[in-house]
Amino acid sequence: MSTPPNTAEPPKKHQPFVPETMEMKEFTLRAVLLGLVMTVVLGAANAYLGLRAGITIAATYPAAVIGMAVLRLWKGTVLEENIARTSGTIGEGIAAGAIFTIPAFVFAGAWPSFGVTDWGTYWKATSLIMVGSILGVLFISLVRRGMVEDPELPFPESVAAGEIHKAGRRGAQAAKYLFWNIGVGGIVYLLGRLGLFAADQDIHFQVGNLGHSQVRLGTTTDSKILAAGGASTFAAPSVSPAYLGVGYIIGLRLASIQFAGGVLAWGLIVPLVIFLMGPNLKQYLPSDTPDDWAGLAIAIWRFIVRPIAVGGMLVGAAYTLIKMYKSLALGLGRAFADLRQSAADQAKLARTERYMSSKIVFSLIALMFVLMCFLYIHISGLRFPAIVAALVMLIVGFFFATISGSLCGFIGSSNNPVSGLTLSTLLIAALLMVFLGVSGPHGVAVVLGVAAVVCVSSSVAGELLQDFKVGYILGGTPAKIQTAELIAVVVASLVMYFPLALLNTAFGFGSRQLAAPQAGLMAALAQGIVGGNMPWPLVGVGIFFGVAMIMMQVRSPMLVAVGMYLPFETTFAIFIGGLFRSFGDWVANRRGFNHAQKARVENAGVLTASGLIAGESVFGLLWAAVVALSLSQQAWLHSAAGWAKRVTSATIFTHPLYTVGVVIMALLAALMVGLPLTAAGDPSEPAPPTAMM
Repeated sequence: MSTPPNTAEPPKKHQPFVPETMEMKEFTLRAVLLGLVMTVVLGAANAYLGLRAGITIAATYPAAVIGMAVLRLWKGTVLEENIARTSGTIGEGIAAGAIFTIPAFVFAGAWPSFGVTDWGTYWKATSLIMVGSILGVLFISLVRRGMVEDPELPFPESVAAGEIHKAGRRGAQAAKYLFWNIGVGGIVYLLGRLGLFAADQDIHFQVGNLGHSQVRLGTTTDSKILAAGGASTFAAPSVSPAYLGVGYIIGLRLASIQFAGGVLAWGLIVPLVIFLMGPNLKQYLPSDTPDDWAGLAIAIWRFIVRPIAVGGMLVGAAYTLIKMYKSLALGLGRAFADLRQSAADQAKLARTERYMSSKIVFSLIALMFVLMCFLYIHISGLRFPAIVAALVMLIVGFFFATISGSLCGFIGSSNNPVSGLTLSTLLIAALLMVFLGVSGPHGVAVVLGVAAVVCVSSSVAGELLQDFKVGYILGGTPAKIQTAELIAVVVASLVMYFPLALLNTAFGFGSRQLAAPQAGLMAALAQGIVGGNMPWPLVGVGIFFGVAMIMMQVRSPMLVAVGMYLPFETTFAIFIGGLFRSFGDWVANRRGFNHAQKARVENAGVLTASGLIAGESVFGLLWAAVVALSLSQQAWLHSAAGWAKRVTSATIFTHPLYTVGVVIMALLAALMVGLPLTAAGDPSEPAPPTAMM
């Protein structure tokens, strides 16, 4: 019997939006400068948001909209818009890596000072961030081709960004939702700081009746009886445009999971400890007042609940990686397959396939390794352990950068578990230091140094692979994208220290304003394993709690643990933002909107929330700068410091009311629900690309 002819069609060659034979303005000064401005602003805003809420928001969509809106004033090309967006988004990746690790050096006592003018600390932090970000660009450059062209990787955020660029003039229309709400978010934040309303409110309540409540340990009359009772507190939701915006973007389901952690902390653990230990704890109070009991409740949360949350985060991070083992293995397989390509395979490439030379990439990686060795020796004062740590950083960093890129291809950078990858790195480095006999502050510094570089490189690698995919869709030149990214990461690394230092000077890492949960976790683990300073019984309780959540099939144990670690007012406000999103979706369904109309409402809602987040973040950084200036002791800044003190001490009302803040929150709800609904448009219009945040 004859074999039937093969009628299967050969795979079609990818056709980019801009043909590979077309020459078009791409790597221009105006595009790069716009991208650098965006990467600094969006990176600083994400640093502020991440330190306060423990969450960063992908900058791809806002950067695409801003880039199109600005460059269209100069009749810029779509490839220039791509370069601007590419340069503008990388700051978010650097910020995510920095806030997860750099404050850990302060928590662990490795860096005793972290101020704006502490130049020794500046160069240490900047070197770690810069080496990590450059390595992220170089690592992912080695494996980019196979991953970008793999049809099995959906790249949801990249496809959305590419479609937004293709959509053309819609960017100018969408920009109004972003820019107007930047102003709204900033003004609301400043009015709160100036005393128009109280942004926070603590609510005190009795836990039993001190002096009368008791717990009987048995059923007989001679059973032991424990005296019990006390008072506790919990916080009302913060009146914060940024927190409400975060809740709106992540949606009610994820916001509820995180809020559940806060409810467990402040509705179960803190009241339980106070009820059982109240009579014994009272002796530590200067007076039996609600404020004194509130301070005691906060101390219980910080030193009992938070170590339990650390154990939960540890299990949550491990569980996240285990769930993704197939994706991780697939990413590593593609990495090694791409490394086996010969030089002949890369010769005579079209414009859209021109990447930076592999020789240059490997040479720069070798240079970064040498610099990393010197940096680790300088940070720790140790030679051999520092070189071993640099070698571990190089190997693990490459693997995890590849994994991060693969995960971004599957689920987008918004959901990329960078903190889980970093946690795995930290554990490897910490156990290695213990094996080498290194302990104390020097060992902790080395471990955190490895974690910082790997965290930044993994975060940057994921962002860059997404940018490669957008360039692949639009027809950009990969070598120019790489060059723009290298310029952007250097600039962002040079300035990222300053927003962190300003925020630390104004509020303090680890405070209620700057909880920095991931950095607290990194510091606690490094100190616990290497420094021998950790409440392991409480961490063990958290580990069992995390295992129990997995057994109960909780969607994200990590998010619950982060909710326990964050201040209650933060998770409460994020939950309220999720409610706003859910209510807006309900109204859209009630009005009978079709898929296209809902897509337009979603885009407008994400841009509205992004504007509120960016507004509070930018104005929050400016306020932190004023607070830092008011604390300056420099003689040449005396007059400026006096002005700053007058500004920070100015109040509209001496005793601002939280009820006014509730009114402000209601107005924000009307804005976040009502404004996106006005963008529904005609039901016959085609559906636009959605934000995919």
